[in-house]
Amino acid sequence: MARPPHHDPLPESDLEVLETFDNGEGVRKARITVRRKLPGARLDKYLVSRFKKASRSIIQKLIKSGEVLVNGKPTKNSYEMEGGDVIEITFQPPEPYDVVPEDIPLDIVYEDDYIIAINKPINMIAHPANRTQGGTVANAVAFYSKELAQTDDPFRPGIVHRLDKNTTGLMVIAKTDEAHWRISRQFEDRTTEKVYHAVVHGAPEFDEDIIDVPIGQHPTVHDRYIATGFAERLGSKFEKRLHKNAVTRYKVLERFSGFSLIELYPKTGRTHQLRIHMSHIKHPIVGDPFYGGRNIGMQHITGRPSDSPDLIWKRQMLHACRLTFKHPIEQEPITLEAPYPQDFIDLLAALREYAARGKGRL
Repeated sequence: MARPPHHDPLPESDLEVLETFDNGEGVRKARITVRRKLPGARLDKYLVSRFKKASRSIIQKLIKSGEVLVNGKPTKNSYEMEGGDVIEITFQPPEPYDVVPEDIPLDIVYEDDYIIAINKPINMIAHPANRTQGGTVANAVAFYSKELAQTDDPFRPGIVHRLDKNTTGLMVIAKTDEAHWRISRQFEDRTTEKVYHAVVHGAPEFDEDIIDVPIGQHPTVHDRYIATGFAERLGSKFEKRLHKNAVTRYKVLERFSGFSLIELYPKTGRTHQLRIHMSHIKHPIVGDPFYGGRNIGMQHITGRPSDSPDLIWKRQMLHACRLTFKHPIEQEPITLEAPYPQDFIDLLAALREYAARGKGRL
């Protein structure tokens, strides 16, 4: 797939302390001389503030790969700059897309010249991990749209944010590079408002509450994450893995016998955050065995042994239903909504019909 035009990450002003270079092959370089010590200022955050058109993830990737030198040497994201430091940064030209377009139907909820918003179905991941993997959102949008933003990953053209494979709901894809970096910066700065609905086991004690519990990677299980309290039980040597704060606000919308419908407002965007936080307060999401939830059928809802024991709801019942952000070009607030998928509708209908009468049990 041909490489689309890409934005220039270099700033347009402040050239007193910033020298820029172009080798004619698309490689862009910059040199900054730090005038004075900046106490507490991390290198990655400083560069993000200077290069407004580069996302934090891109800057961190450049530092990690050695494309950022301080006084001629590679360093870490956390380096605190001293007066007189010379920072050199190299922006390589973006790699061509490496995603095969596939004619996969998309549920488009909004589209203009700059962005596409879809209602992602179950059993579909956001983007491939390698060039042979298919059936992803990225494959589908590569077929649907001739123009997609270039990102720092050739397998993620246009992808701004991700949802888990079996989480349904709103995903935003950027058509232009400018739209991509502007929306990505909103996600990084936590100025977007994300709203999810979930069906959980049990009845939360409070109608509304805030869960403020750090999350980190599980020390032994691949692709699993854990909350601080669980890590403490594993031992202090695992605590170093848990340095990312995570905050979720929730509100109970409906209570049933054995289940609840809740609304979730993540203030941070950690991997599996909502699933982990609900598990942490002992109300895991239905259909999420990875974090303590259980697959259920009608027998669990009605409590009647005569009903079928077949499991019907076998994926985490979590749906990204609303997203508010500033339009990347027009800069006006925009709110997008995605209707429930059919399995979510069916589950709520069953709960309202049977468990709302106090007959359900689990």
